[in-house]
Amino acid sequence: MGMLPFDVFEQIINRESPADIVYEDDNYIAFRDIAPKANTHVLIVPKGPGLVTAKDAFEDNVNIFGGLFLVANKVADIENLEGYKLHMNVDEAGGQIVPRVHFHFLSSDYESPL
Repeated sequence: MGMLPFDVFEQIINRESPADIVYEDDNYIAFRDIAPKANTHVLIVPKGPGLVTAKDAFEDNVNIFGGLFLVANKVADIENLEGYKLHMNVDEAGGQIVPRVHFHFLSSDYESPL
């Protein structure tokens, strides 16, 4: 499956599509994945436009990427998880489907092939 031609996360951010929101602030939104791969599977998404893949990381926006890690810690607290896994698919060749940077926050029961 290739990358979607539209940003479904934008629809969630704008409340045009429903989502089970776990955490939200002015800059990020975190919501449960509709096809979970673990007992806890939350997507952490920056709200601002322009970041399609991690290849769009530059010195002037690196704080956005750091914020993803801070939100992951908040999600862990909300979900009462001591440990967790973060996964990011980068670009279509890396398995990315939605054209917006995001983390997959997964509980430790997720079995990674690593």
